[in-house]
Amino acid sequence: MPRIMAPKKNPLKLNMLQLKTLALLQQMARSPNHAQPGDAEGSVMVSNFPHAHGNHFHIGDAVVLGRDASGLANANVFAILERKGLIRSMHPMGAVLTPEALAYDTGIADQVLHRSDH
Repeated sequence: MPRIMAPKKNPLKLNMLQLKTLALLQQMARSPNHAQPGDAEGSVMVSNFPHAHGNHFHIGDAVVLGRDASGLANANVFAILERKGLIRSMHPMGAVLTPEALAYDTGIADQVLHRSDH
């Protein structure tokens, strides 16, 4: 009987900075303050990147620590995500997330997106 393999975690071998940045872009894609439909089927354009006040900022219902968001200002991170087929970069103005980017399990969203428990 063939062995069924579980889906591989991080199949594109993104590093931690790339994973954090993708998790933040995915959260922005769910926020009406940052997202609108992209030009391709199933894509989402994100823009209007949030600015930190103090050591954090807000994306929708989540609080993000500034230290977890350095990739949003890093053109190289956007270039790698684009090369891997996850986004179309418009850095520093925004990005278009592909359906693959929206579905990618970063495995770290709960570590960078802090939500109130009330």
